[in-house]
Amino acid sequence: MSQTPLVEMIDIEKHFGGIRAVDHVSVDLREGEVVGLLGHNGAGKSCLMRILSGAMAPSGGEIRIRGEAVHFSEPNDARDMGVETIYQTLALADHLDAPANLFLGRELKTRFGNLDDKAMLKAAREVLARLNPNFKNLHDPVSSLSGGQRQVIAIARAIYFDTKVLIMDEPTAALGPSETAMVAGLIKELRSAGIGIFLVSHDIHDVFDLCDRVVVMNKGRLVGSHHIDEVSKDDVLSLIVKGELPMDWSARNLKAAQ
Repeated sequence: MSQTPLVEMIDIEKHFGGIRAVDHVSVDLREGEVVGLLGHNGAGKSCLMRILSGAMAPSGGEIRIRGEAVHFSEPNDARDMGVETIYQTLALADHLDAPANLFLGRELKTRFGNLDDKAMLKAAREVLARLNPNFKNLHDPVSSLSGGQRQVIAIARAIYFDTKVLIMDEPTAALGPSETAMVAGLIKELRSAGIGIFLVSHDIHDVFDLCDRVVVMNKGRLVGSHHIDEVSKDDVLSLIVKGELPMDWSARNLKAAQ
């Protein structure tokens, strides 16, 4: 694994008038790592990820991709550097089928400038089969598909374009147990392929099942960044609610290390 992080967000700030939505936050992400980003609504986690995705400009700080300082004016700038986002809404066009959604805004063209439907269907079939061999509904409008199938399309759209960093916003929200398990399996597969993932979630169970590290924000500040083995769910809840670890955390970890 490379020693240089895929992503470094250094001393990031975002102000809205007198409100500090993100207050001098530094986080990083490495190849094949899943970092869970937790915090109450308004904690600043979504704002931080919108800055990384190019959807929002920071008020201060620096972003580096593989050690290189970058500036994103819009989401396409981030995509060009291998940063893709899957929002909770999935941002799918319900009336279109899987191939059309996979290439929405980035359609393949023939040498005559026409849409290359055959090439897009072939590519969609290949990438969807990689994620879910049982996916057969390529010609159905996505409005008729299950939540899990829609999530597969959103993930396929993200990884098809040589993604290195994937931001996932509540990927298992509103999914049933079997579909949640399927998405969890996809996340593990992406991690094994070397993709770095920021997993924004309210579900502590998801984070402990899927993540290597957990980062917690509270009132715009970074209040904790720990390997998942260093903390308990109660520790993380304390960080989310109080902005600090329980008083006995250091003693427990010292005892565990002995």
